[in-house]
Amino acid sequence: MNMAREALKNHADKLTGVSCHFPDDDTSLSLIVSADHGQDINKLDDEARELVVDAVGSVGAVLFRGFKVSSPFAFRKFAASFGAPLADSYEYGSTPRSRVSSGVYNSTEYPAHSSIPMHNEQAYTTQWPSHLWFHCMKASQSGGETPLADSRVIFNEIPEYIREAFMSRELMYVRNFSPMLDVPWQQVFNTESRQDVETFCRAQNIEWEWIGNDSLRTRQKCQSVLQHPVTGEWVWFNQAHLFHVSALESEAREGLITTLGEENLPRNVYYGDGAPIADADLDVIRAVFDQHKLAFPWQKGDVTMIDNLLVAHGRNPYEGERKVIVAMA
Repeated sequence: MNMAREALKNHADKLTGVSCHFPDDDTSLSLIVSADHGQDINKLDDEARELVVDAVGSVGAVLFRGFKVSSPFAFRKFAASFGAPLADSYEYGSTPRSRVSSGVYNSTEYPAHSSIPMHNEQAYTTQWPSHLWFHCMKASQSGGETPLADSRVIFNEIPEYIREAFMSRELMYVRNFSPMLDVPWQQVFNTESRQDVETFCRAQNIEWEWIGNDSLRTRQKCQSVLQHPVTGEWVWFNQAHLFHVSALESEAREGLITTLGEENLPRNVYYGDGAPIADADLDVIRAVFDQHKLAFPWQKGDVTMIDNLLVAHGRNPYEGERKVIVAMA
């Protein structure tokens, strides 16, 4: 990582029209690219783009600051300019997210007083975005940062006995969709058709079961770790610590299990063979994320580009209005 940072610094010193630096903290994941004169972000020259691609592929993230981003359309144009097609729909999402325009969404719509735990986007499935772009249209009065964590570091810092169990046994995510709990299946699958749901599930190797008049249960066996397809590095890549019932506060957990039964919880996760995962092991994983996450205050106009496999992200609680939009490749 230090060699990659040094090479990027040497490259950055040769650029004109932008300033590039790493924060003082040597563990920072993000190269900061600043506009010298508030230039349009879509006029970033080829040499600077080459630096950005190299940085995202090595340190994992780039923060663009001081650029002009005139609209969500301009943000979308910038994200799309890196060559990968942007996701124009958000099937099988785990949280509410509304579309701003084609290929652009609001970041997760979640209560302002709550944290969104660290995660890699859609790591609870077998298909996921390779890259993400976040754009701050309005920074909150306080809080609301999007912390980042190096998935390579998380992989290495997870105790070996937990890591080996996750790698050898994989994971089984179980979700229940009903009109009264969590996100309804019609919203998750972007359809009113049961047949369309079944077609999607069949294509994604998701087991499904219709329950009652309008409820659905799905099960999907997924990876817990991955090797990055370009760098070959191992990364921690799952959302077990979010989906597991132990992510709930004890009172809410007990109430849901008493009322619904464990099999009907909106979401839960097991080892791939159906065996339970120990609460204590998931607490260890959460602690590793907490120890290694890094955050910076958003400024209006900021854009952050991340490699979704190399870098996990989350959201801190906030006060005041906040508007952050996202595009996914």
